[in-house]
Amino acid sequence: MPLMNPVELHMVSDSTGETAQRLVQALEAQFPDQEFVEIRHPRVETVADLQLAVERMKGRAAVIIYTLVEPELRESMRTLCRNAKLHYCDLLGHPIEAVARVSGQAARMKPGARPPLNDAYFRRMSAIEFAVKYDDGVGSGLSEADIILVGVSRTSKTPLSIYLGYLGYKTANVPLVKGIDPPPELFTVDQAKIVGLTIDAQRLSEIRGERIRWMRGDRSYASLVEIYDELDYAAQVHRRLGCPVLEVSEHSIEEISHRIIRLVEQREAEVTALSKTVS
Repeated sequence: MPLMNPVELHMVSDSTGETAQRLVQALEAQFPDQEFVEIRHPRVETVADLQLAVERMKGRAAVIIYTLVEPELRESMRTLCRNAKLHYCDLLGHPIEAVARVSGQAARMKPGARPPLNDAYFRRMSAIEFAVKYDDGVGSGLSEADIILVGVSRTSKTPLSIYLGYLGYKTANVPLVKGIDPPPELFTVDQAKIVGLTIDAQRLSEIRGERIRWMRGDRSYASLVEIYDELDYAAQVHRRLGCPVLEVSEHSIEEISHRIIRLVEQREAEVTALSKTVS
């Protein structure tokens, strides 16, 4: 049985707390029937700051997730939590120590340290720019893309393209509109990098209906009759392309993106293996 009262998730950090926030979101997804209260304690710099945070949690249904870089602060936090009989999770301490042991190098121990501006960083920036440039069928970048997403309007093509760009994959997307032929290039590029997107008709109607309320657009855009026709047309194009199709109704952008990457990499590996067999 879930607790009647909410569980407090306290995120204590010597920086912004974004790392702890991502873990908290993953935790909450595993307990859909439990109510949570998220409380951030960013920019803690002294033991006094830690003591103040811990005092707020004493006697409450609370879990502390902390990302503290300085060893002294980590040790103080561990002691404070134990003395207050609070459940805690040190996100950075053990990974930092493990990497230091394996690499033989000491960590910088700098709170809020940013990743270096290396090749991977510039590759991500280039991929994000690519996604913006070739969004919604604009331009002719399909041959240059690492991934091509194909689906009807409001199937998350744009946010997926941007997120995949952040992961370093140049992603173009092509909207499928009944009565308008897709670009011919879509059928001549490497088919292994194409992934179709679909969505539950009722869910799509709700999404489009909300957009109409904001934009005051054509109400037929959210009509179930029209949507069923569009999805049937999209299914025909997907079959013609012979591409895998992902359902996006109930999944996060992050989860769908990783499924897309896995599909494309698997298909590319199959093509490579087949070409070696033939040769």
